[in-house]
Amino acid sequence: MKFIDSTSIISNIFFILALFFFGPMTALASDAPIHVEADRMSSTERTSSVVFNGNVDARQADVRIRSDEMTVYYTQPDKDKKAEPGDKSATQQVEKLVCIGNVEITRGDWLGTSKKMTYLSKERQVILTDNAKAWQNQNMVSGDKIIYYLDEGRSEVIGDSSATVGKGKKPGEKKPSRVNMTIRQ
Repeated sequence: MKFIDSTSIISNIFFILALFFFGPMTALASDAPIHVEADRMSSTERTSSVVFNGNVDARQADVRIRSDEMTVYYTQPDKDKKAEPGDKSATQQVEKLVCIGNVEITRGDWLGTSKKMTYLSKERQVILTDNAKAWQNQNMVSGDKIIYYLDEGRSEVIGDSSATVGKGKKPGEKKPSRVNMTIRQ
């Protein structure tokens, strides 16, 4: 691992997290301060990633993500280009973010939990897998995968229909999961 100036690491991390949380959202949200807490952090230039470990808590405006580990993957800036207004190729951009362990993401009255979360920057999607559950107010839905579309404020829940079921079921084969929802009135 190549060691670099700690000031540049910290400024890169804040820039990356600012892009992650509110890349194309309103100007008001992008001006909001970002706060990240974790027990440890490491940056690896070779893999273009920053890893936060232990009690990770990241916040900006109305989005909060908590997990055991958060890895931010980013592009390398085009060093041959000069930064011009609106041109993002000369700066680092978040490609995706992966959280593992005790994942919890909140935005307004929406709460999603799982063991793994992947955020896709271009698509502006949060994908919860492995014991995925989401709550809106008192209503809860669970499934094999929950996709939350940040710009649209909507969720898609998918059950796992690829598993086998029936008399020929072998030990270790799982029953297909279905989407489950609880609505409280």
